[in-house]
Amino acid sequence: MIPVASLDDPRVAAYRWVAQPERLLDDGLFAVEGRLVVPRLLAVSAEPGRWFGAAVSVLLSPAAYERMQAVIDAYATVPSYVAPQHVIDELVGFNMHRGCLALALRPPVPRIDSFNLSDTRVAVVLEGVNNPDNVGGIFRSAAAFDAGLVMLGPACADPLYRKSVRTSMGAALEVPYVSSGEWPAALDRLRGQDFEVAALTTDNAAVPIDRYRPKKPRVALLAGAEGPGLSDSAFAHADVHVTIPMTGRVDSLNVATAVAIALYHLTVSQRP
Repeated sequence: MIPVASLDDPRVAAYRWVAQPERLLDDGLFAVEGRLVVPRLLAVSAEPGRWFGAAVSVLLSPAAYERMQAVIDAYATVPSYVAPQHVIDELVGFNMHRGCLALALRPPVPRIDSFNLSDTRVAVVLEGVNNPDNVGGIFRSAAAFDAGLVMLGPACADPLYRKSVRTSMGAALEVPYVSSGEWPAALDRLRGQDFEVAALTTDNAAVPIDRYRPKKPRVALLAGAEGPGLSDSAFAHADVHVTIPMTGRVDSLNVATAVAIALYHLTVSQRP
């Protein structure tokens, strides 16, 4: 534990950019917050793999340090700074009521054409999902229902944006994700690897999710942004269109909710 008394301490200078993710991105960093998510960052940073050595430092209020001391001590190689709550608030520029922040190095994001898909049975593919809360919620559902990959297509929000990681409850640090690269050709890459691309839609003529039975051993669940939904070109590259029947009192579901329901049916309700 390293006490910090001043806003001018250079060791915590990078925390000034927590509210400016573009600046953190320029520095190759991202921020996570909360007493549940920061420990997950420290854990994956200590394990071999994509995130090894990613954690740069932790910034805590005295109250947060008291509650997290055992975790901090377990990962003592990562510097942990403790500052009064008002110093943290002035440093990051808003009321950080959780009193717990960490900075980490961004790992490279592989493209789908360089990712080994051999162990992936279910993938989630997103197009234009640009709301960080929705992206975070989708990662959380992917972890809950054992999807092996999230592929980010055009105009998707950053899964390492602070709100995305927080909403995902740290699942964005655990579920592998890749960029699509060329779109929608990336969908053909999945189809060539024996994935059936199933596009979610509100079209009542599509296959109801509870009746959907994949014809291939692997499924790529394709979802688009709320409002515009999937592009015509994405639909054209899908093998099947799937819908979640509703009462008619609403015309659509939140995309994160829709993906959660679809993943449940794909990975839980259809087990032998």
